[in-house]
Amino acid sequence: MSYIVNQDIVDRVGTDRAVQLSSNSGTAVNTNVLDEVRLSSEGEVNGYLAKRYAVPVDLTAHPDLDATLSGFTLDIAVYRLMLRRPPVPEDYRRAYDNAVKWLVAVSEGKVNLPAAANLESAVNGSTGN
Repeated sequence: MSYIVNQDIVDRVGTDRAVQLSSNSGTAVNTNVLDEVRLSSEGEVNGYLAKRYAVPVDLTAHPDLDATLSGFTLDIAVYRLMLRRPPVPEDYRRAYDNAVKWLVAVSEGKVNLPAAANLESAVNGSTGN
């Protein structure tokens, strides 16, 4: 289950910038690079969520989580893509930091996912927290 697709990353930064950040030749978006940043970003999100919930979260079963998880995953993916051609603009760094802060708060139980009552627990496979 993916939280985002490569096109989400391209849409966020724009095609020209996605080409510049992903490709060494500068002629087309390198989908292998986008796959790498997308998958590593989803792994990072799942790493935090796995402390409390079964992952990956099924967004089809929990559509109320789609915007939240997709948004934070995209913030992380864009940041990772920007790291390929530093310096990273401050707004992208701040978005990444905010995503990680939120994920840490979820992993520590300070923030519950909106559908938390219906999500499987990572601890025992039961529903709830």
